[in-house]
Amino acid sequence: MKGTPTTVHHLNQLLLVCSLVLLVAVAAVRISSRSGLPSLLVYLGIGVAMGQDGIGDIHFDNAELTQVIGYAALVVILAEGGLGTKWTEIKPVLPASAALATVGVAASVGVTATAAHFLIGLEWQQALIIGAVVSSTDAAAVFSVLRRIPLPSRVTGTLEAESGFNDAPVVILVLAFSTAGPMEHWYVLLGEITLELAIGAVIGLAVGWLGSLGLRHVALPASGLYPIAVMAIAVTAYAAGAMAHGSGFLAVYLASMVLGNAKLPHWPATRGFAEGLGWLAQIGMFVLLGLLVSPHELGDDIVPALIIGLVLTVVARPLSVVLSLAPFRVPWQEQALMSWAGLRGAVPIILATIPMVEGVTGSRSIFNVVFLLVVVYTLVQGPTLPWLAHKLRLGEDAEAADLGIESAPLERLRGHLLSVGIPEGSRMHGVEVSELRLPKGAAVTLVVRGGASFVPGPTTMLRRGDELLVVATDPVRDAAERRLRAVGRGGKLAGWLGTDGARPGEGRAGGAGEGRAGGARG
Repeated sequence: MKGTPTTVHHLNQLLLVCSLVLLVAVAAVRISSRSGLPSLLVYLGIGVAMGQDGIGDIHFDNAELTQVIGYAALVVILAEGGLGTKWTEIKPVLPASAALATVGVAASVGVTATAAHFLIGLEWQQALIIGAVVSSTDAAAVFSVLRRIPLPSRVTGTLEAESGFNDAPVVILVLAFSTAGPMEHWYVLLGEITLELAIGAVIGLAVGWLGSLGLRHVALPASGLYPIAVMAIAVTAYAAGAMAHGSGFLAVYLASMVLGNAKLPHWPATRGFAEGLGWLAQIGMFVLLGLLVSPHELGDDIVPALIIGLVLTVVARPLSVVLSLAPFRVPWQEQALMSWAGLRGAVPIILATIPMVEGVTGSRSIFNVVFLLVVVYTLVQGPTLPWLAHKLRLGEDAEAADLGIESAPLERLRGHLLSVGIPEGSRMHGVEVSELRLPKGAAVTLVVRGGASFVPGPTTMLRRGDELLVVATDPVRDAAERRLRAVGRGGKLAGWLGTDGARPGEGRAGGAGEGRAGGARG
């Protein structure tokens, strides 16, 4: 079907602009990785520059469209974060993360709303909306910063799980305050939140388990179909949770976490695909939010944003951390870092569009305050996190690089073909094939080195950059992968003297998890 010349010309212009924005955004990752700033600030800046007060002079004020696209992008970001969350890391800190996402959110909303009412003079409905909006830490911002800092697994796991969990109750609160205002019977709202979270959790875990079961037992005709199937399952969890009047955001995060720890076939390809979609979702969402901002309207909201942000950062967040973690005996150094690491990002800005869509009085001012707060305090908190971690002596030495292992099922042979890449920094360098001590039923059948392949012998010494093909029967597949990862982390002595080469905080069963191999987000 042919379009009119004018239509085709406009389409070409749109494609050119989109491609240039993507290229600039990709280049900006390099800047953000060196400066320690979350890349969201650069993307927001691109959107502002393209807007009505910038060089692009694009007039965009559709809050409802922004909210819909923001929700869709958040689903993808939560799915990518869940796929990269290791169960072995968050299992010990799951109660603490849940407390931060519930008790911590409640404390933060109360303190921030009280300050907004008495210090800024906002009506209670507006104050409660702002308190709820800014009480959610942002998954994209937290993932992008924490994955570059070698922190103890307990701190990283707690913060990442919190950022994945706390979107759900905050969305419910913002919707409730925007549509009904303050409720006389607070316990009714509490019951609704509990019910929605429970429904979302059940659906998310069920969809994730059923999806992983299907993908592990059905051999798809092409490896490229596995990443598509995984993301489709994650989105299904969100839709099913939302349609059942539960928390779709919690459902998609839990379903993705189940999938990410299920040892699915072609896992590195799936992680790379999900990471690419996560980047695309971030770029599109932040640029669109930047377009929605009118810089000439921000002047009157700068002081309120600074005051509310100061209360949130210095009082509300630390108090919520102390109250939430009191039963868990977390060292004060870790509590201090978690208090400063409550990063805000796109999620609060997206949530600030809800009162705009609902027609709440002063909603445009709420949006401007939240936008300014996020920008200013991200500039302050993001780059200073590594410095604070060093001062609190919470930084860890760099670990041995994890192996990249891809598994392809051999259905009729009842086996698996493992493709193993030995990266720089792996302690498998210098290990002989016989010293791998793979379980009976698994063997290294081929080594690819420098573009040439050969069949190794027992005394063949492995080197960095080698690619191995390991054939394993179905019963020993998991044990073979655990052993390979253990040697990659602990060298030829892995397994001796009670060590299996796993990271601190991981159990023996956790050594096989793919984890966060595949790149850190900038």
